[in-house]
Amino acid sequence: MPDASVFDFKGYLKAKRDMVDRALRGMFPAPEGLAADIVDAMTYSLFAGGKRLRPILCITGAEVVGGSGAAVLPVACALECIHTYSLIHDDLPVMDDDDLRRGKPTSHKVYGEALALLAGDGLLTEAFDIMTRAELITGLPVDRLLRAIHVIAHASGYNGMVGGQVVDIQMEGRTADPAIVDFIHRHKTGDLITAAIVSGAVLGGGAEKDVAALESYGRKIGMAFQISDDILDIEGDQEIMGKPIGSDAAKQKMTYPALLGLEEARRVQKGLVEGAVEVIADFDQAAEPLRHLAAYIIQRKR
Repeated sequence: MPDASVFDFKGYLKAKRDMVDRALRGMFPAPEGLAADIVDAMTYSLFAGGKRLRPILCITGAEVVGGSGAAVLPVACALECIHTYSLIHDDLPVMDDDDLRRGKPTSHKVYGEALALLAGDGLLTEAFDIMTRAELITGLPVDRLLRAIHVIAHASGYNGMVGGQVVDIQMEGRTADPAIVDFIHRHKTGDLITAAIVSGAVLGGGAEKDVAALESYGRKIGMAFQISDDILDIEGDQEIMGKPIGSDAAKQKMTYPALLGLEEARRVQKGLVEGAVEVIADFDQAAEPLRHLAAYIIQRKR
């Protein structure tokens, strides 16, 4: 694992998170007029204190291949909008029916189910508005931008995150099956994480071999990240996580711990993290944040 004393990973995460938050606040108007309620609901969840993992991966992906992190900020912010929309919908009574997210009441508890649903819709739509807003995307070559948008759209829809979520719901209460657990993890969580780093690398002008290596990295950490979520739902600290634990078992969801047990799930996760670090071994010091991020996935508490 990387030596934490050499690289200030916490400082890196904070600086990038602050960068994303400033950009997001600049992109969203103050809630006013007849649209005030929907903008308020959208920004309530967007600024509820997320890790900003996906936008950070996008920025880092661009920088690793020699591109500009600042230039890809609109796409990075769009990824956070898509992720937040998915959380709002995931929390709805028709889905996981959760009352807390990041230590705060979920959107539908504050604004009602109808407005929460529309806030999610609004964030998804706004993501594509941001990625195509002329004044925001100056300096990004059109061919690269088109490819990045396609990567993100594909990862967000029925081929990716939405498809994984559907199977996750449909398989509740059934005996865990390795192929199905893999499908759920790969699509529900892994695809958007992979799309984040790939879109950054594409926008940064990365060579195809570098984009492919970063895609492999993204797929491995995406799976490892979801396994962390599964483990934390069993033994995490509810106050640190900001939401109740034990919901996976209560809903009899298909997870790696349910399939393999906790210790074997940890072993699989460790192998994924080590594999992720290995596939970026040829990258220089610019990839140091990615090496530390892989280790962070196992160590994180929320």
